[in-house]
Amino acid sequence: MSTTEAPIVTDLKLKRKSRLLEVTFKDGKTYSLSCELLRVYSPSAEVHGHGNPVLVTHKKNVNIDAITPVGNYAVKIVFSDGHDSGLFSWAVLHDIAINQVECWENYLARLRAENGSREPLIDMAVKYHN
Repeated sequence: MSTTEAPIVTDLKLKRKSRLLEVTFKDGKTYSLSCELLRVYSPSAEVHGHGNPVLVTHKKNVNIDAITPVGNYAVKIVFSDGHDSGLFSWAVLHDIAINQVECWENYLARLRAENGSREPLIDMAVKYHN
């Protein structure tokens, strides 16, 4: 994929048990993104504020309840904690995918600096029925 070509998602596969979203791009590369990472890096105004990103905490066990296509350029993700604002464009998903190690390390560093926690506030056992 050239640097000027926008990334295109060709497949999304939600793995609820492991809380992972597998994203495959047109170039054939597949990335496994944790639901927690996607939630804490949500492109929503709620998370990003007005240029001052909010530290999202207590999302270790968050999952994805629904994924809805938006045109052919993005998806709306509904998380198990009720968060559903912000569109994950293909470019946003690609950016998180290729930078996930750095994103995760930055998130953990912010948690440490602000005495935040990944642990859920209330321990929940979630069961999915088919």
